[in-house]
Amino acid sequence: MTSIKRRTNITFVLHASLAAFGTYFCMYAFRKPFTVGTFEGFAFWGIDYKILLVISQVLGYALSKFIGIKFISELRSSKRLFYLFVLILSAELALVLFAIVPKPYNIPFLFFNGLPLGMIWGIVFSFLEGRKFTDILGVVLSSSFIISSGVVKSVGLFVMDHWGVNEFLMPAVTGLLFVGPLLLFGWWLGKVPLPNAEDKNLRVERIPMTKNDRKNLVKQYFFALFILVFFYTLLTAFRDFRDNFARELWDSVGYKGDVSVYSTSEIIIAAVVLMIIGLVFYIKNNLRALFTYHLLLLLGTVVLAFSTLFFQLGLLNPFIWMVSTGFGLYICYVPFNCLFFDRFIAAFRIKGNSGFLIYIADAFGYAGSILVLLYKNFGQASLSWLNFFVYGTYVVAIVGTLITIVSYIHLKNKHRMMHLENNLIHGTKI
Repeated sequence: MTSIKRRTNITFVLHASLAAFGTYFCMYAFRKPFTVGTFEGFAFWGIDYKILLVISQVLGYALSKFIGIKFISELRSSKRLFYLFVLILSAELALVLFAIVPKPYNIPFLFFNGLPLGMIWGIVFSFLEGRKFTDILGVVLSSSFIISSGVVKSVGLFVMDHWGVNEFLMPAVTGLLFVGPLLLFGWWLGKVPLPNAEDKNLRVERIPMTKNDRKNLVKQYFFALFILVFFYTLLTAFRDFRDNFARELWDSVGYKGDVSVYSTSEIIIAAVVLMIIGLVFYIKNNLRALFTYHLLLLLGTVVLAFSTLFFQLGLLNPFIWMVSTGFGLYICYVPFNCLFFDRFIAAFRIKGNSGFLIYIADAFGYAGSILVLLYKNFGQASLSWLNFFVYGTYVVAIVGTLITIVSYIHLKNKHRMMHLENNLIHGTKI
């Protein structure tokens, strides 16, 4: 019986993780390829054209996250696949219009590209949350956006260099290549079974949330959510900056024209992050796992700070530094995207779903990303892409370290008080 159960578990994990990984991996083909274009020589309203494109897409993505706070938290399982496919096809249509409408009038179409794509993460993760294997499934899913970002950029660059496609048409062509695989993986994801009784017992049953449910949760955990979302906003802004301007950063450290470096670096990062975070699965106690994630946040901030310092001192070569900063950002960023809040809900026995908290964090995270881009263009226009990123890593490292320590102390005390209150209530009933 044990052997049969083990095989069943392995089959489920392989099915769910590969289906989710493939679906979200393909989604990035509709979001990131345009960033490999330089769009040099264009500027409008005193803003670099590429910055305008990035801001346009991120605005759509950020607005999508704010909409998702309500939409994803209320999403019912029967509607997941329908919305998934409609949103992806809408994003591809926007890329086609971006290609055929002359600049600068095509800029808004990247907004309409980002608007539907911001919902995809919440839909995909809703198939995986609230399970005893969520840590493993979430890590595999998260690794998809680390790897896919580099891979789809390599595909986009290949499409331009070898097929003669210009940088305006390239995003639509790249997306079209992934439509079929995405539909296939999405259909497969829809076959993932619902959480069973053991899942619900270990991780709390996940249910759609009402307006009052959302309001009460924020009110009860406001301080913790406030500081953690602030940290996540910084993480998102500089992870997004590193992602959107990867070509400029790699060019500036001596890798101009190297197509493979985007994929190679991100695959290394994903493998290490996947291995480390995946080990948290073996921690069955939800509160202990939540605090372990705090230790990983500290690890990330320390790596960010010291790798950048060693790079500036000439003790670290550029490739290792780019991989190290990617690791530091992602070892912090990945848990917030699913696992941190999944364990948070389980540890505090909250009735609801982690999608609500993830989308609060994401909404402000991408709003912060826009502010960083505007600050770079108007406040630090003379500063190189490289130096701006270097200074940003120090800000993320210092602020992140302080917030992580405060969050750990606060949540530990919060859980202790909740435990005491439950004991008093239980004692009164007896």
